Amino acid sequence: MQAIILAAGMGKRLGKYTHDNTKCMVKVGGVTLIERLLHQLDKLHLERVVMVIGYKAQELKNYLATIETKTPLCFVENPIYDKTNNIYSLYLAKDYMCEQDTLLLESDIIMEDAVLTKLVNHPYSDLALVDKYESWMDGTVVTIDGENRILRFIPNSQFRYEEIPQYYKTVNVYKFSQSFSQHMYVPFLEAYSQAMGKNEYYEQVLRVITMLDNSGMRALPLEGEQWYEIDDVQDLDIAESIFTDKQYDLLCSRYGGYWRYPHMLDFCYLVNPYFPNQRLRDELAASFQRLLTEYPSGQRVNDLLAAKNFNVEQQYIAVGNGAAELINALMSSLQGKVGVIRPTFEEYPNRLPQDRVVVYQTKAPDYGYSADDLMTYFADKEIANIVLVNPDNPSGNYIPFKDCIRLAEWCQSNQIKLIIDESFIDFSTEHPTYIANEILEAHNNLIVMKSISKSYGVPGLRLGVMASSDMKLMSAVRSKLSIWNINSFGEFFMQILGKYEKPYKQAMDEFRAERSRFVAELQTIPYLRVLPSEANYVLCEVKSSHTPRELAVKLLREHMILIKDCTSKCGAPFIRLAVRDTKDNNRLIEALKQL
Repeated sequence: MQAIILAAGMGKRLGKYTHDNTKCMVKVGGVTLIERLLHQLDKLHLERVVMVIGYKAQELKNYLATIETKTPLCFVENPIYDKTNNIYSLYLAKDYMCEQDTLLLESDIIMEDAVLTKLVNHPYSDLALVDKYESWMDGTVVTIDGENRILRFIPNSQFRYEEIPQYYKTVNVYKFSQSFSQHMYVPFLEAYSQAMGKNEYYEQVLRVITMLDNSGMRALPLEGEQWYEIDDVQDLDIAESIFTDKQYDLLCSRYGGYWRYPHMLDFCYLVNPYFPNQRLRDELAASFQRLLTEYPSGQRVNDLLAAKNFNVEQQYIAVGNGAAELINALMSSLQGKVGVIRPTFEEYPNRLPQDRVVVYQTKAPDYGYSADDLMTYFADKEIANIVLVNPDNPSGNYIPFKDCIRLAEWCQSNQIKLIIDESFIDFSTEHPTYIANEILEAHNNLIVMKSISKSYGVPGLRLGVMASSDMKLMSAVRSKLSIWNINSFGEFFMQILGKYEKPYKQAMDEFRAERSRFVAELQTIPYLRVLPSEANYVLCEVKSSHTPRELAVKLLREHMILIKDCTSKCGAPFIRLAVRDTKDNNRLIEALKQL
């Protein structure tokens, strides 16, 4: 068996990375694509590797001469690489195809070793590697039957989004038998090239062949094996986050966007796994076209929608593009020093110079603290504000409603503004809210922040609210918000949310039951000390030879599960685990037990 690698293209979409190099010389994790691929092919004990080259051909040859490989390497040159597509590159190598069984690959594919091993070891002779279609994929897709026969090759022009559940993306890695090349593929390749010209794609030939009843081609679906096609700088960035030793750090530094990693379970970011329900999703989807092409309302209308949902006066509430926008506007509007509790959500102190931050460091083994602890500590401190995240993040510590009201009254008597972030409070057993007219009016010093992303499960909509009866402060915050800071999808969500109050409460009840079960399961893992939590996450001390970071890296590498290493935040070996649904939680429990 041999391999044929198509590497003649210019890779223009990679910009500066291919100005002086071919695309296959671009590095991922410090290793060029072609070096990685050649070493992978070495492990297969092939008779030879044939490379079709064109752009920067001599530079590529010079570079390959510096790479130590065992498999003999020969070249076919495409002199008109800038005027042709890959059908012509493969046409130039057709005689090689007819000489023996062939692995056909493109040089811009990066994959784990298991992908090639799976293809080579499969007993069927003529295979196209495919993977279940995901939103990040681009290019040719196929449909297959129950016996993995390829029914259709579907080009971009015939792609139908409503048919996505049936689609598989071609990985652009194939295995052809010598017989298939001699009697099927090469004859069709010659005829197609003569009829359609040199500016086509070799998969078009496969599309024609699969129309025959006896084509012989089968698909080989991947089952979670990692691969990526690198066409542009964003592809390169994503590939870096998958195929490097720094995968954990690179993924964490993205701060989301994990829909690009469909095989990864995210136990790091915190949302409600039981809401929104399907009917609400369907209602959003039904209005998609209109919402996409219409301007949202301005700030005044969106504040009115929020006031309706939380049953408060409109002047008491402001809507932000996520709580993060409101936190930034609020912290830049506050005067004086700000008291914070650590460990906590760092977005508040991060918006201030450190000489304005006064820290209460929790000392309890479970990072617990009470309203009395805060009043005692801050009584003799020169502060004008206190930030309380309740339940706190990452500890899950919770101060009951009556004690928070008592703290608000103490702050009021001491001319201190109290900011209560209740983003996780709906997950608590008590689940009160401080966004109420009577509470806000009785405590003019109280500011309430709430992220809609967390409990309502819609982080992609970027919604948050801030409430206070301090009209001077509310005016200052609103002046820092743009008139169209909320998009039409977020506005529509707020418009229809009231209809789903009952399903929301049911979702919260379901969540609390699953959290209790999940915590009980975690407590059976001997190397974890599980802290009590009233939020949608659990903080666990790691009591083993593994550091939290080692545990997180191992979970990601071996199980594609992402968790939060809280060592730096807590100053001790802790991890934070989001609470997901039963199926996902069980997958994490099993992975933790295996470790």
